[in-house]
Amino acid sequence: MDSTPITNNIFERVNAWIQESIMIKLVSIGFLVIILLIPSAWIQDLIMERQQRADEAMTEVASKWSGSQTVSGPVLVIPFRKQEIIDRGKDGKEIKERIERAYFLPNELNIKGEVKPTVLHRGIFDAVVYGSTLNIQSSFIQPDFKSLNIAEDQVLWSDAFLTFGITDLRGISENPVFNAGGNALTAEPANNLGISYSRNEDKATYTTETEAHYSNFSSSGIIAKLNWQNKDSFNGDISLNLSLKGSKQLNFVPAGKTTTAELSGAWHDPSFNGEFLPEARKITDNGFTATWKVLHFNRPFSQQWVEQDQYLGGSEFGVKLLIPVDQYQMSMRTSKYGALIILLTFIALFMVEITQKIRIHPFQYILIGAALTIYYTLLLSFSEHFGYNVSYLIASIATVILISAYSSSFLRSSKLVMIFTSVLVVFYTFIYVIIQQQDFSLLIGSIGLFFIISILMYFSRKINWYQAPVQNELKA
Repeated sequence: MDSTPITNNIFERVNAWIQESIMIKLVSIGFLVIILLIPSAWIQDLIMERQQRADEAMTEVASKWSGSQTVSGPVLVIPFRKQEIIDRGKDGKEIKERIERAYFLPNELNIKGEVKPTVLHRGIFDAVVYGSTLNIQSSFIQPDFKSLNIAEDQVLWSDAFLTFGITDLRGISENPVFNAGGNALTAEPANNLGISYSRNEDKATYTTETEAHYSNFSSSGIIAKLNWQNKDSFNGDISLNLSLKGSKQLNFVPAGKTTTAELSGAWHDPSFNGEFLPEARKITDNGFTATWKVLHFNRPFSQQWVEQDQYLGGSEFGVKLLIPVDQYQMSMRTSKYGALIILLTFIALFMVEITQKIRIHPFQYILIGAALTIYYTLLLSFSEHFGYNVSYLIASIATVILISAYSSSFLRSSKLVMIFTSVLVVFYTFIYVIIQQQDFSLLIGSIGLFFIISILMYFSRKINWYQAPVQNELKA
């Protein structure tokens, strides 16, 4: 009896089922998307590494120029004697006399300054530094020592001095000029006027300390002796002209009972930071002008104190001058949509494969996915030289052209290639709009994805998902 040989054995049938199964195809596409997430994560690490390197370059330049500056003061410091008698019994009495200090902040403080930024380069990275000229006018009222329980005859008016805190003394580019009541004062670094001594007389021990104790607000800064002789020498009108270099930002402490500040500079992209925003500001392409007014009610420290440390912080205000490195932040935000772009592109290819009965090999999916991933390295590398917007255009055009040219090798017609190219252009345009519209990115993204899902539903409505897209050509 004749019999027809079976040409389709079990292995051939399984292989044919794997090739024709839509479910297997979807699973394999999902697996490829997951695999491509690994290099996408590497790219995000690369972006973070490049941003860190840019920050390090800026920090290095700033460390050689001068750091961020915060100026505080002036503060009037008036020493006074304070005695303590200790009964030692048979040994007699020990009298300890020590010098303590009373600190007074100005009643009015007016600051007017001009910032002159300069851009320095370190490799491909830029850092902004600045020089500034500050004119600081302050007025003190005569201290009322009775309110501090200090006897007038114990006040050492001749040792009174001013202290002015500066974060980084390397930024002083000219000799500071103090002026008190029309008299010029010599300024010195804050650690240059410290002496201490003690002396013993019989059974009484006198200890006098006049070492420079300038509290937390002026651990670094400048001081100027006032050369007053007595109470009648007091003159509360103090001015300071200061040329100060710095980098990144310039801040002020509102030391006055009423503090006003006016700051201007030739920088078109300032950031006003700190605890207080300017009352008025004007920013143009040529520079900025900003004014502040702060009352003593708005700050967390008192107008006067005795001896104990008081931190004049927590209420600084000022301006930050940074060169925007938005290319890293924008590239990072864009890379987070990498999985979405890969998924949507693969879905588009899958829909073409199903509707047009075209077989696309998994390796072809991998190459397209690799091109979609390399896109982000192009974007990052170009953005460091040309900025984000131009780089996005360059990287997008290059990637779309590459993938479109490659897709022409397996898509049947130029019409399909054009449709696929248009889809890619829509995807990249969609992502760019989301990135640019930060406040409305969630809204636009949600609406865009809704329309994409709607389109997929429309074009897949007539597909018979239980029938193989390509007829089995193996015959029994």
